[in-house]
Amino acid sequence: MQASIKSSIIVVLFGFVLSTSSSRAADAVAPLPIKKAEVSYGPHAMNVLDFWQAEGEGPRPLLVYIHGGGWTGGDKSKSGPKIQDFLDKGISVAAVNYRLSGDFPLPVPVHDAARAVQFLRYKAKEWNIDKKHIALTGGSAGACTSMWLLLHDDLADPESKDPVLRESTRVQGAAVRGGQTSIDPKVIEPWLGPNVLKHRMINMAVGEKTMEGALENYEKHKALYVEFSPYNHVSKDDPPLFMTYGNDMTLPSKDAGHGIHHPVYGVKLKEKSDSLGHECHLVISGVSKSEKYASANEFLFAVLLE
Repeated sequence: MQASIKSSIIVVLFGFVLSTSSSRAADAVAPLPIKKAEVSYGPHAMNVLDFWQAEGEGPRPLLVYIHGGGWTGGDKSKSGPKIQDFLDKGISVAAVNYRLSGDFPLPVPVHDAARAVQFLRYKAKEWNIDKKHIALTGGSAGACTSMWLLLHDDLADPESKDPVLRESTRVQGAAVRGGQTSIDPKVIEPWLGPNVLKHRMINMAVGEKTMEGALENYEKHKALYVEFSPYNHVSKDDPPLFMTYGNDMTLPSKDAGHGIHHPVYGVKLKEKSDSLGHECHLVISGVSKSEKYASANEFLFAVLLE
């Protein structure tokens, strides 16, 4: 008997390889979820996102991935979640690019991500998105942006002539890794030591080519440093947050990379959240764990599927 002829489709998503196979003689395999690539959500060429539509009855919850890279680099195709894990649960996924601080310092990178969330809500009917079940994820600067959006007051402008900007920026939860809970050099140097200030994220965030320039002009940039530090926005009624970090607790931080992703960022925010009664989970292997969730995915499934 002649063997059936099979073909395979390999799709690379966020660095993870997902595969399906089809057979001319076997049962048909369900098609891959719809991917909408490089969809424009704003006026700039970098304001684009990808979208994977989950199957299921009724509007689907949505996970939005915001990439890291210190706001100075990176791309939506790198180091994201395992998309298939979420699609299998009936959760749609979006991945966002935004303008970078080398040419567009704060507030642009963060406000671009906020607009992406608003755009996805604007497309809710067309893309079958449940507006009431949207969560964020990302690492490093993507984590910082995700936490800022989670904890910040709503940016919706009901009077805007742009229908996208009338939509809410509030989400139902965020699971992040290695995120900066403050970007204020006057705050993070006492937390982490001088090496954290060697990372270009801190000076380039405010349009300074060097850290020396950022410190010399600190008063000029102070308002931006304060505004875009998630630590300054947490309140009791904010949605839940799940943070993970590496477990090198050495202080002062060893170098720029260690400092900018140091677990003390999480410790400081967790302390403040606990003092205010805000739900915050901090996972640092061998140091801190969540009593409620075994993993970031478990947390996200609970938030999005409740």
